[in-house]
Amino acid sequence: MPAHSRARPDAPRKGTKQEAVLTLLRRDEGATAAQIAEATGWASHTVRGFLTRLKEKGFQVTTLERVRMARSNKEGAQGSYSVYAITG
Repeated sequence: MPAHSRARPDAPRKGTKQEAVLTLLRRDEGATAAQIAEATGWASHTVRGFLTRLKEKGFQVTTLERVRMARSNKEGAQGSYSVYAITG
């Protein structure tokens, strides 16, 4: 089985879902979990797990913004979201 060669160890292969997510996260405006899920077809728990693994690999994943839609009892409501980005 041939080994895949990459320019950098942290550079994903072209055309992969990982590359798509990293491209979204490197934008100035970052990306929400919903945008990542739409681009990849992943479920929300898969997106969260992927972001966690990026942090474990040394990427600096930052929360740029948290938008919280609150119900009268102060619980999170649908429409709440966070915007993530890779910094550094």
